[in-house]
Amino acid sequence: MRLVSFRHRGRESWGAVSGECLVDLGARLHIPTLRRALETGALAAAREVAAHAPPDLALAEVTFLIPVPDCEKILCIGVNYGNRNAEYRDGSDTPKWPSVFPRFARSFVGHGEALRRPPESAQLDYEGEIAIVIGRGGRRIPEAEADSHIAGLACLNEGTVRDWTKHGKFNVTQGKNWDASGAIGPWLATPDECPPFDALRVRTRVNGETRQDDTTANLLFPFRYLVHYLSTWTTLVPGDIIATGTPVGAGVRFDPPRFLAAGDRVEVEVSGVGTLSNPVADERP
Repeated sequence: MRLVSFRHRGRESWGAVSGECLVDLGARLHIPTLRRALETGALAAAREVAAHAPPDLALAEVTFLIPVPDCEKILCIGVNYGNRNAEYRDGSDTPKWPSVFPRFARSFVGHGEALRRPPESAQLDYEGEIAIVIGRGGRRIPEAEADSHIAGLACLNEGTVRDWTKHGKFNVTQGKNWDASGAIGPWLATPDECPPFDALRVRTRVNGETRQDDTTANLLFPFRYLVHYLSTWTTLVPGDIIATGTPVGAGVRFDPPRFLAAGDRVEVEVSGVGTLSNPVADERP
């Protein structure tokens, strides 16, 4: 099942994708948001309705939102593909624990919406990733039970304003949280739609040119470990999003760097999940 949050004629809802259309599950189940559906364990009912109800809207009629617009938290993992650590060329050992930083929901837009390049920087960059959406919350979740806490996956562009990541000595928060600098979507794909978690392929294209291409077989910290590790120190709740890291090939790593410009288009494709596509536009101050 592919679940999408959307806006149509000023009303926000969520639904199940059916071809080029969707079933408005928010209206049919009287559950206003996907987060609330996750909290109440309503996905089985959603699946039943989606299997038998006629479509309510064409996808072309709606504005895509990020899959869980009202999520409590978005936790991002840095340097999580094996060859990413070598890409830094700093001689450091392979990390023993994940690097983690937060992002705010406002820093992401949905599928098809413009990424905004701020006037304060010319260094807006892309980072194609796979996002985990938590379906069942918990604390100190064992790795062996992590799969049962994952509602599904989404494509994610963890867009970064590079020069602003260097403003702080101990953090990258400033460069990672510019409004509308990244994107998540187009939808949440439930695990039955996807290949095994250790066999997913993520590719990033800029104007049709492949810049990043790797598989989750090369993750330093696999999905199950991330759910376990993060839930050790913070309670994960339904709707939380985990950005699992980006492969080599971000624009900053080219010589000279290849940052995004107005008119560019970034696509992040994840096998079994879909393709997230966003244009780039200059933000007006």
